Amino acid sequence: RSCHDAIEAIFNSIRYKQKFVLDADISKCFDCIDHETLLLKLNTSPTIRRQIRAWLKAGVMDGKQLFPTSEGTPQGGCLSPLLANIALHGMENRIKSAFPSGTIVKKGQYAGYQPGATLIRYADDFVILHEDITVVQRCREIISEWLMGIGLELKPSKTRLTHTLSTFVEEKPGFNFLGFNIRQFPKGKHHTGKNTKGELLGFKTIITPSQEKVKAHYDRLSDVIDSHKSAPQAALIKRLNPIIRGWANYYSTVISKEIYAQLDDLVYQKLVSWAKFRHPKKSKGWVSKKYWHSIGDDNWVFATTEVGKNPLRLLDHARIKIVRHVKVKGKLSPFDGNLVYWSTRMGNNPEMPTRVSSLLKWQKGKCAHCGLFFRENDVMEIDHIIPKSQGGKDDYKNWQLLHRHCHDTKTTSDGSPGRKSGCNSAEPKPPSEQNWFWDEDMLVMRNA
Repeated sequence: RSCHDAIEAIFNSIRYKQKFVLDADISKCFDCIDHETLLLKLNTSPTIRRQIRAWLKAGVMDGKQLFPTSEGTPQGGCLSPLLANIALHGMENRIKSAFPSGTIVKKGQYAGYQPGATLIRYADDFVILHEDITVVQRCREIISEWLMGIGLELKPSKTRLTHTLSTFVEEKPGFNFLGFNIRQFPKGKHHTGKNTKGELLGFKTIITPSQEKVKAHYDRLSDVIDSHKSAPQAALIKRLNPIIRGWANYYSTVISKEIYAQLDDLVYQKLVSWAKFRHPKKSKGWVSKKYWHSIGDDNWVFATTEVGKNPLRLLDHARIKIVRHVKVKGKLSPFDGNLVYWSTRMGNNPEMPTRVSSLLKWQKGKCAHCGLFFRENDVMEIDHIIPKSQGGKDDYKNWQLLHRHCHDTKTTSDGSPGRKSGCNSAEPKPPSEQNWFWDEDMLVMRNA
């Protein structure tokens, strides 16, 4: 699961109801995990246990000095995130067992639905959500007791009780999690959110980049610009673009357009100062013509103008598209063998041919002919949209993925010749255990 899966899980939990939140952080999580408890929880073979114990006890180098590690997992080690996740595994089940969700039955009659407490964790950061403040307070006590069993404790300075919509004990509504600010705002009837029945909620859940992360990002861009006062324009652009692209892509799944525009304005002002500093005796018009140009329909683009080369332009935050993240369904895993789902989601899968994976992603998991979703056991075939006999090309733009029966119907209607039997020697043969059958015009998937 990614950070965006955690944020989407929080959104799904509070999108229809306002809730109290325990925003908690574990103090020195990687440094204080009890080794014996962790090894006991691993419950592995003696050989692997001895090897992991040796890694945990190996010590940490700081400069030229070796410090022993009697507890915790060394930060920076490739195994540390996995071991920390194993150590913290079980928090969710502990909360669910204490406050389960389900129907309430009193005197043999249905009395309503009892919502359970929700714990959402990413690494050592987690939040607990519930409509009742007493439940959230009790969850804090339960988690504190549970953490003591593995040698950990909550960090008081980063643990707070708050509410998603209203002020609670002088705590502002909303909370920050993984660099995002999650909060609900009161709204009128024209802008309020609605529940599944279409009823007005009176508020709307808004997720944006947190102000701390926005400031840290701008400070980093400012430092780069200040440190490149004597560097060529191309060197400055090459240094800034990866920073802007990475940060903007991370926040491109939430409401970020307004913040992107503000950052672009601040960076523009910073670049104006950078340009004036380099040419103090030149006019503003001369400076702007040297560093800002028109490229296509875009004006005032900070870009180079080398003769005979494509211009190197500064990437604007606002050019990154906002695309809603789709949370991974339930308990699905890339290793569960569901090739159709993961190829549709990621566009590639080592156990499935590249063409099929790419077409599944482009078609969003749907058959191009009937519009129904492909299921795991469906027979899929690659078809030429314009038949090769009618001048169609053999490339991705002319390929589509269909059910076998849809392929038969489409082939009959477009008048193309019937499918040929035999295997095309030009196509690479996949492993036999996958039981793929390659044809000149199609690919058929059968279960082994």
